[in-house]
This record gives sequence, C-alpha cells and structure tokens, in this order.
Amino acid sequence: MLNRYILWVALLIGLAADAQVCSDILYPADGATDVPLDATIDWETVDGVPSYNITLGTSPGDNDILVSQFASGSSYTPPRGLPANTTIYVTITLFFFNQPNVTCPSYSFTTAPLTSIPNCTETTNPPDMATDINPNTNISWNYTYGAEGYRLSLGSTPGGTELLNDFDVGNSLTYNPPEDLIPSESTVYVTIVPYNSLGSATGCTTQQFTTRAASEIPDCTTMIYPQNGETNVPLSPFLEWSAVPDATGYIVTIGTTPTGTDILDGSIFNTNSTPVVNFEPNKTFFITIIPFNDAGQAEGCIQTSFSTILGCGPYLDFDTGEYVIINPEIDFPDSFSSCQNEGPLVISSTDEAEGYRWYQIDEFDDETLISSTNEVTITENGQYRYEAYNTITQNGNTIECPSSKIFEVVASEIATIENIIAQPTVSSLQLTVIASGNGSYEYAIDTIDGPYSDSNTFNNVEPGSHTIYVRDKNGCGIAQKEFTQDLTVEGFPKFFTPNGDNINDHWQFIQPQKTEPVVLKSIRIFDRYGNFLKQIFQNSQGWDGTVRGRSLPSGDYWFVAIDDSDREIKGHFTLKR
Repeated sequence: MLNRYILWVALLIGLAADAQVCSDILYPADGATDVPLDATIDWETVDGVPSYNITLGTSPGDNDILVSQFASGSSYTPPRGLPANTTIYVTITLFFFNQPNVTCPSYSFTTAPLTSIPNCTETTNPPDMATDINPNTNISWNYTYGAEGYRLSLGSTPGGTELLNDFDVGNSLTYNPPEDLIPSESTVYVTIVPYNSLGSATGCTTQQFTTRAASEIPDCTTMIYPQNGETNVPLSPFLEWSAVPDATGYIVTIGTTPTGTDILDGSIFNTNSTPVVNFEPNKTFFITIIPFNDAGQAEGCIQTSFSTILGCGPYLDFDTGEYVIINPEIDFPDSFSSCQNEGPLVISSTDEAEGYRWYQIDEFDDETLISSTNEVTITENGQYRYEAYNTITQNGNTIECPSSKIFEVVASEIATIENIIAQPTVSSLQLTVIASGNGSYEYAIDTIDGPYSDSNTFNNVEPGSHTIYVRDKNGCGIAQKEFTQDLTVEGFPKFFTPNGDNINDHWQFIQPQKTEPVVLKSIRIFDRYGNFLKQIFQNSQGWDGTVRGRSLPSGDYWFVAIDDSDREIKGHFTLKR
C-alpha cells in the first residue's frame, strides 16, 4: 500500500509538470448576461496546480479592467466591483513556480446595466467614533453596489469640508492624505458620497474619528529561524523573527506558493515568534512578516522561503534554483509482445535506479512479486507492474522513492503482406499495403530501418521497383515484399529525343495497330512535381520538349489523356537529350 501511495503522489507531481488541462468555469457561465456587478468569479481547481492568476478585459486576453492578480483558491471577487453593462473577458492562468505557466483561452460574460444611483457606504479605517488615531493614517471604506467612484470630504465639524472639499478619488476604496492634512489631537468628520452615471448617493451621514500625536511607521523585520532558503526544517518548527522597535504587532502570511495564504492568511501576532504544528513534509513554504503600529504597516518587506524535510521530493535546491526528485526517471513502454513460437519473453530495464521489482497482476488486481532484479522472464500474457526505486536516508531512516509503470504482455506474430494496391496520380503513385496477422504493425518503404509509420498508405511514390516493409511494433519481426509498377500506357512512347535529327523529335500518341481506334480529346503534360507544362491534341505534331521557347531538361515527365468517353489515361515518359 505504501508503494501505491507514493506512486499516486508521483502521478500528481507528473500532472503538475505536464498540466495542460484548463479549469472549467463555474460562474458566471461563458456567455452569461445580466451578471451582478458584485459577482464572484469561480472556476474548478486542477490537480497539481498550486495557484491561479486572473485578468479581466474588454477583449480576449486584455487587462484593461483588471491587471493580472493572484487569486486565493479558485475564486476571485473584484474588490471594487465590475463595470456595468459591459462584456468582460476573463483569462485564467495556471501558475507554477517550477515550470512555465499555462494561460487558458479567454471566456466572456456581460454585466447587468445600472438601474439606480448607489447607496451610501461606511468607513473601515478608521472605524466610526474611533479614538487615538495617528494623523498619518489612510482612510478606507467599503465597496457599494453600482458605484463608479467616490467623493470624499473632511472637516472639523459635522458635514464640514475645510480640510478636503468633495474630492473625487475615482473608483478607489482608499485615500492616503498628504502629510499635515489631518490635524493632531482633533476630531475629524468624514463624508463619503458614492456616485455612478445615474447620479450620486443621497443622505450619506458623516462619520468621525479623533486623532492623537503623529508617529512613524515601523521598519521591516528579518527571519531568525528558519532563515531564507533553509532546508530540512522540522514539521513543527518554532518560527522566530527580529523584534522591531515601535512595532505593536506583526502580520504573518504563510503559503505554499509565492502568493499563497493557505497556511496563515494575515494572522496578527503581538510577539516576534510562534510555534507551528504539522507543516507538510517535502514542501517549500513562503513567509511574509509585516510589522505594524498605529501609524501603519511597514513597507517593502521581503518574502523568504524554507523547505521541510525532503522525503522523495520535489524540493527546491536553493544553490541551483532547480527542483529535485529522488524518484528515478523511467522510460518504459505500455506493452510488450510475446511472439508466437519464440519461447518465454525476457524484459530488461535500462533505467538507472538502485533497485527493481516486477509484479504480475491477476484478475482481482492482486500483485505477485516475480523478480527483484533489472530483468524478468514472463511466460504468460496479461498485466504486470514494473517498479524502479532509489533510496534516501533521513533522521536515521531509509526511505524508498519508487517510480512505477503498469504494462501488458500480449500475443503477437510477424505480419503477412497480402497485397499492394497501386493508384496512379498525375506524377506519382499512391501505394496501399494490405497486411494480416495477430499483431500491431507499422509500415516503411525501401529502407528496413524506416522511418516507420502507422499508416499503410504511401503517397508520391516514384514508379519503378520498391520494397515494402511491415514491422510488428512488439518486436516479433519484419515482413517484406518487392513491388514493381510501370505506368507507361500502350500507344504513348516511353521516350523521345528532341535533338533536331528528325528522329523522335516530338512526343505524340501513336494509334496501336491491334486494338480498337482510340479517340483522345486532349493530352496534358506535367513535370515530375505535377506542374502543368503543355496541352497537345491527338492529330497535332506533338510536343517538342519546350515551353514558351525554352528547352526543358532531360528527365521523366507525366501525361493525362482524356478519351471520348471522358476516361483518364495516365502515364509517364522520358525526355532524352
């Protein structure tokens, strides 16, 4: 069971490495109309994808509504809402931090039109009636449905505007006041009026806060443990960072991607350390710590990362920047052939690994070990599992890291070539090979080493002698057959010599003596590439080997003649100089 679990994990890792299947959209549906302006965009998760980016625009792939943002999980709610009565194109990008991202095709929906002016909103920072507020604080407020912008007034009396008068902040939910705009140790009254194209909100009440003396924001901190890039970190470490003067607390975010918050999402700590229980093994974690005080949060703080005990991988090698996997790479086919009348099938692995195992799988999916070397002898057709493994020692324990492949052994035999069907074209042949036998076959022409193709049809084949090869894909042998096809038709000369000696200087149809007379409506001549050169008629002198006065070189040429019953007669001839 342990081996099967590790195999399952390896398959998930493989999916992450080769992920090309894009998320299915859950809401709004592609082509949906009348979508609410506060809609949350949802999509299905894809196994092996650590995170997602989302952009919104007014055309496929554009970002004029929302520049690329990382989404938390598999949904995103635009914090300022969506524009009304607009067709919006959504582009989801599958984000990987150890391989190129995958950008999915855009889809679209159309939002509902505005039907009324927006409602009023409330401040979120500082809260209404808050006291002891730093004058350098930012002012922020909630989004209200249908708002396309907000006007902000600040005063020292209810409804006053002497500090800031009806200032249009646009479609933003925050305002950073200039230094010294808001007085210290004073009561400040805030009025926010949302608006849209239909008008402004009415009856919006004034909110207030009281300031204290101004102070500075704190500096960023540094990690003490684990340090940036540290590996083999225990699963229950004690996280510690440097204490910052004047900081009243720390905002801690930890995720399994550079933008992830799946471990801690902006948790607040009043000390400069915290224990963590049960990190996942074999993972890289990204941590950001932002000190804060009444004046605000530290700015420009750098993210660091660390990895827990390695296991089989993948884990990040910080010296090379590459991800390392202990499991061996295997290159193994889906099936083998037990060739009839050739005895037991012997299979040898060429994969580099510390150990090997081979299992036979019965009809109940139970496995029986049949070999523990890089070679196995198989006497029965059926289903088998091949396993190669490496080992790693951690904390005194040896762990196996396997890679596995289920394969089938099937009966097969060398092919029998029953027939080769030739179909003339203007300048070549099309050959179709008819083969029979109990096997899976591929086809080649003229060279036993190939290249081989699954198709049994060969196009643009030169007339003459050829050898057809049919190879059993499972190694049971190669059948071959000689084939000759000459396309020259009776009555049409095989060659002519336009050298001016009055002998065979023209190429023309000659009526056969022992057959019924042939009446030809036209004769068209082509070069070997199928390019049309000349049209002649049965009673004309024929072709002299020139086109527009230019003598053509020696070589093979082709013709298509049409008789009086509209039957095509095709063939080739040689121009000799």
